[in-house]
Amino acid sequence: MRKLVPLKSIYAFVAVAETGSMTEAAEVLNVSHSAVSQAIKSLESQLNVTLFRRVGRRVELNQDGRRYYRKVAPALMQIVEASESIARSPLSNRLTLNMVNSLALHWWIPRVTEFQAYAPHIDIRISNIAHIFDFEQEGVDVALLHGKADEWPDYYCEKLGDDELIMVCSPQLLENLNAVDAVSRIDDGKINSVSTMIEDESGVIAARLLKAYPAIFVSNPRRQADWQVWCDEKGMAVPRQQKNLTFAASVHAVQAAIRRLGVLISHKQFVRDDIKHGMLVQVGQPVLNPHQAFYFVSSPDKLKHESVMTLRNWLKTQFSEL
Repeated sequence: MRKLVPLKSIYAFVAVAETGSMTEAAEVLNVSHSAVSQAIKSLESQLNVTLFRRVGRRVELNQDGRRYYRKVAPALMQIVEASESIARSPLSNRLTLNMVNSLALHWWIPRVTEFQAYAPHIDIRISNIAHIFDFEQEGVDVALLHGKADEWPDYYCEKLGDDELIMVCSPQLLENLNAVDAVSRIDDGKINSVSTMIEDESGVIAARLLKAYPAIFVSNPRRQADWQVWCDEKGMAVPRQQKNLTFAASVHAVQAAIRRLGVLISHKQFVRDDIKHGMLVQVGQPVLNPHQAFYFVSSPDKLKHESVMTLRNWLKTQFSEL
């Protein structure tokens, strides 16, 4: 039987080749400097060839080393990917679900108990990658996407629901506006009874709110058009931005609205539970956001897993309850 090169030596060789440093390679591999040095010496001894040359305090591949690296690096990557794939497969009931922070905080967390009751055998781990990414590389099984399906051409995308933009504010702002306790319909532009949704077909209340209180903005590129879309539909001018009331993330803007700092245009799914529990109130009917929607996303092969399909079915029921 042919004598095999120890895999740890290959790991060390690739790490040193890619970092150009024994010390940095040791940090990457979480081993000592001497362990890396010994692994390289052992590999060179077994191959009967020198693979590196010193350049100052760094090391770099020589001609033999470069030739060896071109062959073993791709092979090592295949070993790593195959090992990760096999390591994950027995954990078919442990799923990594990706969604933006706003959904995780305001939508997922309030529903954890409900999902646990629905599928007690499934362990969900949440990740919050906001940009387009490779599911396999990031270890993600399923994504609850708030965006566009055409951004994920290599994946299975199923629409869960439309994205609706709504005006929200603290109930106290409405109470202060007319100095009454409750809100539900309009009578000559006055607010008369407290509810989770204030009818405002003529836009009187929205206009009065914006005259009395500042508008809260989100500078995130995916949220920048929210006010424009909503105001265009309502036939209103976009309010001016004021200092200290523009936030990079929706979660901060929602908290600002709850804290009575102003009026916010947000995505209905982001604030459903805040409205339900009386921390925010919706003013007027929602406006359909043409730029984004909500999708269930996964790689096609993941649809073979029972746990993935269970999660998909549950998500569909949640988005149908609007």
